[in-house]
Amino acid sequence: MPDRVVTRTLTSTLDNHSQVSDDLDSHGFAASKLWNVGRWTVSRVWDAIGYIPDAEELCSYLKTHDRYADLHSQSSQRVLQELGQAFESWYEQGDPDANPPGYRKHGDDHPRSTVTWKNQGFKIDTQYNRVRLSKGANMKSSRYAADYILCEYTLQTDDRTLSDVESVQTVRAVWTGHQWELHFVCRMRIETPDTPGEKTAGVDLGICNTAAVSVGEETLLYPGNALKEDAHYFRHQEYDTEGDNGPSDHAEWARRKKARRQHHFLHALSTDIVQQCADRGVGTIAVGHPQNIREETDWGRHGNKRLHDWAFETLLSHIEYKAVERGIDVERVDEAGLKTSQTCCQCDTRADSNRVERGLYVCEECGLVANSDLNAAENMRAAVTPSQQGRTTTPLPDRSNGCLAQPSVRLFEKSTGQVAPREQVVP
Repeated sequence: MPDRVVTRTLTSTLDNHSQVSDDLDSHGFAASKLWNVGRWTVSRVWDAIGYIPDAEELCSYLKTHDRYADLHSQSSQRVLQELGQAFESWYEQGDPDANPPGYRKHGDDHPRSTVTWKNQGFKIDTQYNRVRLSKGANMKSSRYAADYILCEYTLQTDDRTLSDVESVQTVRAVWTGHQWELHFVCRMRIETPDTPGEKTAGVDLGICNTAAVSVGEETLLYPGNALKEDAHYFRHQEYDTEGDNGPSDHAEWARRKKARRQHHFLHALSTDIVQQCADRGVGTIAVGHPQNIREETDWGRHGNKRLHDWAFETLLSHIEYKAVERGIDVERVDEAGLKTSQTCCQCDTRADSNRVERGLYVCEECGLVANSDLNAAENMRAAVTPSQQGRTTTPLPDRSNGCLAQPSVRLFEKSTGQVAPREQVVP
């Protein structure tokens, strides 16, 4: 079996939690304070000149601020990078009703924010399952005190140790609401099985239908109803409880709950997509990569909201690493360059008018009737399938009103947290 290097996050509990919790609390609070300093700085610049400084500019400007020295320099950089990314996402929505990133405070109290240590800020002892996390300069109680937090950990996995990995990229201290845990982001080498087969599948990622999959003679559709319902519900829970001093406890709860549910949905969906492909003997998955979708298209007020919640890059990366573990290659397809949405997968005719309405594709040339997302998925499949390149020499069977129009629908079932055929999902 061939080996491949992949990125994984390994979660661990802290065996000496009582000894290190105060230090981790101090750093978690410090991360919140630095976030707030950065948030205030962005607001001041925005009010003065109508400009939002990016993460690099924030780091440069605040490098000499006293709060910057509360954390290791790389940890402080990460806090401001996350703030910059949050403002970028907010701005790209183009939604006047959406609130910008808020301050991290509950009245006068600061929550425990996640703290990230990069390679210069930690040292791991795999023999004794210990990791040294560098303290910020301001966190050293005296010149004689330790300049690090010594954490003893136990990984929440039975088949991996940190000595097995190629390298540890970052260590993150994450407050769960009850205790601290450590997340190790690692590069590791894994054995991958032989490919399940030689077929190719095309996958189109979208907003209404989270994914559409074509294996040629079979098609699968994954509606995003569950994701959209959660986004709508928790957005109201979040924004309606926003306080004058920043997010309320309920708003913070809503954000965490929404993030956890989205995280689980994307994992369940990607797992099912890869499993269905493996079951059908797929050795290559072609996934559309809408690289500039946020920058190039105005989807309207409500469309931009959905787009903001559509974590296509996360879903794509999940599909990639899970496919690798099953011996399946993944190729990213430039769907904009290939115009997969406008091109007929049956006869290769390209016309914007063929998309007669949302979800329906009708080719004026050959009469193909298809779900528009599945038509795009089939075009992606054909783009990386040698036997399908040049369709004039290898004609496809007529599938009008067949699998391209009437796919198998697989739904996320909230009661089980899994994806199943529509007919098996309990309303």
